[in-house]
Amino acid sequence: MITKEQKSAVIDANRTHEKDTGSPEVQIAILTERIAQLTEHLKVHPKDNHSRLGMYKMIGKRRSLLDYLMKKDIERYRAIIAKLGIRK
Repeated sequence: MITKEQKSAVIDANRTHEKDTGSPEVQIAILTERIAQLTEHLKVHPKDNHSRLGMYKMIGKRRSLLDYLMKKDIERYRAIIAKLGIRK
């Protein structure tokens, strides 16, 4: 589970302007952080299939946001991919 402090740090690192909390970049960064935490959890608990399903849904949501960003502005897409280290 991502804490408030972690979430606000992710938002601060990826926002596009002062009051930005919902841009695709911020949403992708938050999902990436949650996916990373769930990946570590699943390494310890490999039979936790309920959490695995939730992680797969988050990955799909992130993929949809990345596709939207790629369609809308390819440079922003490339920047967020490089910044977060997501492979495509």
